[in-house]
Amino acid sequence: MTSQPSRRAVLALGAAIVVTPVVTTAANAAGSPVRPVTNLAGAFAAAARRHSVPRDLLVALSYTVTRIDDHAGQPSQAGGYGVMHLISNPSTDTLGTAAALTGHGLDALKTDVAANVDGAAALLRSLADEAGLTAAGRRRIDAWYEPVARYSGYADPSVARLEADTVYETLERGLALQSHGETYTVAARPVAPEHGSFATVPTLDQRFSVKSDDYGPARWVAANSGNYRVANRPSDYAIDRVVIHTVQGSYAGCISWFQNPSANVSAHYVIRSSDGEVTQMVRNKDVAWHVGNTNNRSIGIEHEGWVNDPAWYTEAMYRSSAALTRHVCDRYGIPRTRTNIIAHSEAPGATHTDPGPNWDWNRYMGYVNGGTPPSFSVIVDNGGAFTASANWVTASAPGQYGSNHRHVQPVLASDAAWFSANIPSAANYLVEVWYPQDPANNSRTPYIVATPSGNQTVYVDQRSNGGLWVSIGTFALAAGSRPVVGVSRWTSTAGSIEADAVRISR
Repeated sequence: MTSQPSRRAVLALGAAIVVTPVVTTAANAAGSPVRPVTNLAGAFAAAARRHSVPRDLLVALSYTVTRIDDHAGQPSQAGGYGVMHLISNPSTDTLGTAAALTGHGLDALKTDVAANVDGAAALLRSLADEAGLTAAGRRRIDAWYEPVARYSGYADPSVARLEADTVYETLERGLALQSHGETYTVAARPVAPEHGSFATVPTLDQRFSVKSDDYGPARWVAANSGNYRVANRPSDYAIDRVVIHTVQGSYAGCISWFQNPSANVSAHYVIRSSDGEVTQMVRNKDVAWHVGNTNNRSIGIEHEGWVNDPAWYTEAMYRSSAALTRHVCDRYGIPRTRTNIIAHSEAPGATHTDPGPNWDWNRYMGYVNGGTPPSFSVIVDNGGAFTASANWVTASAPGQYGSNHRHVQPVLASDAAWFSANIPSAANYLVEVWYPQDPANNSRTPYIVATPSGNQTVYVDQRSNGGLWVSIGTFALAAGSRPVVGVSRWTSTAGSIEADAVRISR
């Protein structure tokens, strides 16, 4: 799934949550202005008061569907917008419903944090009214289960229950949120949700008690038959790839989208962030539509979350996904290497960037191969422990690590840019580099590694393999904090030289 620019809004459960302040004034259905807010907490509080929706419920719902991140107004895979994931796709239009209820324009609901939260609260209140909640009922958070389950607009009521159950699990655990020195909390509490009309709806576990034939730990929930192609692999097509994806959405949202006949996409497996739960949606023998020209030969694994937010990539997710990948590789004789276990972004002709720079390939491949993650790993971006002369210009380009990179033209003189790191002990370390790819880049970029026996130089063709970690070798490094990896301008080859990021691990 594609990566979008974003402002980070949440880290892990209970950890600090960073919210970028916004100031906005919108209008409600009656034409009266929405109270200006200066932060996301204010938007939650204002919307809760206006529509008589519990504020904690709004926060828990936002955490469940987006980790309280508006992704700069860019949609999720299923067409969900804003911190409240208001959806607009061919079969679901909670965004349009929110617009009709509030008078907010569609663009405002997509990009304005206060409008988005206000629209979600109005939608929840409307669903509460339909469910017959009285004023007294609206004050009891357990009475909101049915409106929360209907909020997503998911066609499959069992998937709607999955999302609602997750919201109530969040309420039960509680949250601690921090923004610009202000603290916002959702207190942990006992919950006993009143299921209303969903009382007779089976959960996915109850409904799909049959486990996957392909992978025992997985639950089997079929994708819509129009979203994949029936085949007889590996008899008709050899399976020699595992492709790693990030959903750009939630676990329940991904399952619902693959069930949606208008999606025209699918993957074989979907993995939940919180606990690594695995749902299979396309049989291994069949061809899922997830990676273009590589579909016929690959197994696709989707991971709940967004590319820009590393909080979704949990230990449980890494271990669960690695166990699945190891099983697939062993079953079909696929080498457990990075040549055969690839990112969506690395597939031929790929236009997507997932799983992106926050996916820890060293850690993941260690688990795939039954080992442990690196004992030490550090990433140094050009905005961190980095030094360079003014000749190195800050620029932005697709495929870069982080928000920018540095570049310069070659010259036969000493003017290296250096990445510094604190090496914990004298040992051999793997050094990898990241740079944006461009045909105008230098084909012989000199990378310098400072070792106890002197500087060692490795030349990299920066016209290819951009937008991913490229190994330049394993080097003996001394302990201590100092410049470790440099990018030199000293080459007679023409083309721009990029200094973006390095990763050092052991």
